[in-house]
Amino acid sequence: MSRLLVVDDEQKIREMIKKYALFEGYEVAEAEDGMQAVEMCRNQDFDLLIMDVMMPELDGFSACREIRKYKQIPMIMLSARGEEYDKIHGFELGVDDYVVKPFSPKELMMRVQAVLRRSQGAQTPARDVFEYQGLKVDFTGRLVYVDGQKVEMSPKEYDLFFYLVKNRGIALTREKLLNDVWGYDFYGDDRTLDTHIKLVRKSLGPYSNLLVTLRGVGYRFEA
Repeated sequence: MSRLLVVDDEQKIREMIKKYALFEGYEVAEAEDGMQAVEMCRNQDFDLLIMDVMMPELDGFSACREIRKYKQIPMIMLSARGEEYDKIHGFELGVDDYVVKPFSPKELMMRVQAVLRRSQGAQTPARDVFEYQGLKVDFTGRLVYVDGQKVEMSPKEYDLFFYLVKNRGIALTREKLLNDVWGYDFYGDDRTLDTHIKLVRKSLGPYSNLLVTLRGVGYRFEA
């Protein structure tokens, strides 16, 4: 659930926006002026700010500038003035959208949805990486590095090695490795697995000993 902060010195406007935002399934917090908004953003996390420009204590543009110093939160600015200068100034500060009062709450919610979709789509996905001494396994990028050097493996070698690393510390039987890595319709024999293990060990160089042979059972990645 996305969390919004609505910042406006007019209570009726805050209540109207909150009503429509709650109906759309958003979680909503409120601030009465720019100073309060800055403090709330410093101590809490929000997915999007809807902020009025003209407010006492600290105006919306100044509050935006302060918040941008430590957090990059998507913002939609509200203003009773529709002058081009105000819009340009807002966009120069990094504002994502600009809505002129009076506005349609339904249209505002559509703009909220569009800004959230853009901002969430632009986020860099978290990388799934395992590191042990000089060995680095980047599952997200499907890459393996040994002491800073990228290691080239065949697609099936990558599959086997990633599976072993993901299940590190677990004794994996030969049957399970063949079923999970090659598939239940695999018609080869155990030598296929042994051959790939040898190739992976060769690629790992000084870290080949991390692939432990369990006699009569299978293999385990130990780190």
